[in-house]
Amino acid sequence: MASSFSRRTYAARAAEHPHPLARELLALMARKRTNLSVAADVATKAELLALADAVGPHICVLKTHVDIISDFDADLVARLQALAERHGFLIFEDRKFADIGNTVKLQYGAGLYRIADWAHITNCHVIPGEGIIRGLAEVGAPKGRALLLLAEMSTAGMLATGAYTEKNVEMAVANPFVIGFIGSRRFTEERDLITMTPGVGLHAAGDALGQQYRSPDTIITENGSDIIIVGRAIYGPGKDPAAEALRYREAGWAAYERRLA
Repeated sequence: MASSFSRRTYAARAAEHPHPLARELLALMARKRTNLSVAADVATKAELLALADAVGPHICVLKTHVDIISDFDADLVARLQALAERHGFLIFEDRKFADIGNTVKLQYGAGLYRIADWAHITNCHVIPGEGIIRGLAEVGAPKGRALLLLAEMSTAGMLATGAYTEKNVEMAVANPFVIGFIGSRRFTEERDLITMTPGVGLHAAGDALGQQYRSPDTIITENGSDIIIVGRAIYGPGKDPAAEALRYREAGWAAYERRLA
């Protein structure tokens, strides 16, 4: 059964959420009528910018992996930020930090990518303990950024289950820099924490590397998640990214409306 937060509209949650970035995200979802995030796992600057421009009108979040971009540079960041502003979406760098607090501070705020300077959202594993959250918050909180915890993943045989997932929830509730989870469902009623779910597909059952796909209805209507993350189903070979993004946007929004009803 859907939780009490799940039964509230994105707009109502935006009006009361204590975290400014979560408020911004929920408000733009309500305004654009979209709960779609596109996972932009492409290898070049040109591909990333073209994809962001094509799907931008239909998404609330663009999820990136900048360390696979072979020609990453400062111009890419500037142009990506301009597209986010033009189309009205947030940028989520799917970095999956997993080191001690001092190390992740350097990985997040410095180095080649300087993720905290341009990514609204990032994420981490809590394997190192709560210090990883504190380290990331020291860099990101002053810049108005926010963090997701990897409570679950969408691959077969994942180890993020049971007590480990419960520990993610406990840490999220206790740390205001955290605005939600990567996972398949709503985990708690103690705070309004946003769940983003990867592995969403309208048709495919999975791939050869263990990815498992579930429908928007399963994720949004039944499980109470908030945002569907879709990748290759939108921009794979032979796909029209804008048309596919619209299709998934409509499916995700319809699932959300069924949840409210």
